[in-house]
Amino acid sequence: MATKPKLDADLSGNPVYQTDYRSKIRSLIYLISSRPDIVQAYLKGSIFGLTAFQDADHARCIDTRKSTYGGIQFLSDKLVSWMSKKQDCTTMSSAEAEYVTLFASYAQVIWMRTQLQDYGLHYNKIPLYCDSQSAIAISCNPVQFSHTKHIHTRYHFIKEQVENGIIELYFVRTEYQLADMFTKALPEDRFKYLVRRIVMRCLTPAELEVLVESTLYVHQTSIFIYF
Repeated sequence: MATKPKLDADLSGNPVYQTDYRSKIRSLIYLISSRPDIVQAYLKGSIFGLTAFQDADHARCIDTRKSTYGGIQFLSDKLVSWMSKKQDCTTMSSAEAEYVTLFASYAQVIWMRTQLQDYGLHYNKIPLYCDSQSAIAISCNPVQFSHTKHIHTRYHFIKEQVENGIIELYFVRTEYQLADMFTKALPEDRFKYLVRRIVMRCLTPAELEVLVESTLYVHQTSIFIYF
């Protein structure tokens, strides 16, 4: 992906061939669910720590001036959830964009926390890493200042969760912000570094094509044997 300081709508681009795209996605999903040797192993008695990273790129879209945000969640050191989305509202500063993203990231974390409680796993003081000290300061201060009064009430929900000890906010420098890859196009070296940090692997188009074709063959063979 070419790196650009700002993103805009691609009005002249060729549309994606949806049938082929969906077919490849289904093949990859089938591969994940049918190959136990590539599923993450679980050692009984292992301790799962729930952690999250979130980041926002202020006013990245030059058409709407809205920010792009991303977040990732880990159980222990295993990546289990990620997201990348344009914010619904237009923020006035980078700190405000990060603050709104904290709310979105926490919503995902609290959903995971609720699901894990069904398995007897209980979490409090969940670490949430952010590279904006200003956003952390706003979240940890129960006082409502004049420069934050315009922010929608629902985004201030994060303050209550910090006060109740459900999550703890930590500052992380931008170079170690793992969610950075979900907010914008990055240089190749930076992107590959972050991919390695989240314990994943970059596949070339040729490798991906071979993987999809082998999955289709296994899937078709399984259907033939079944019938």
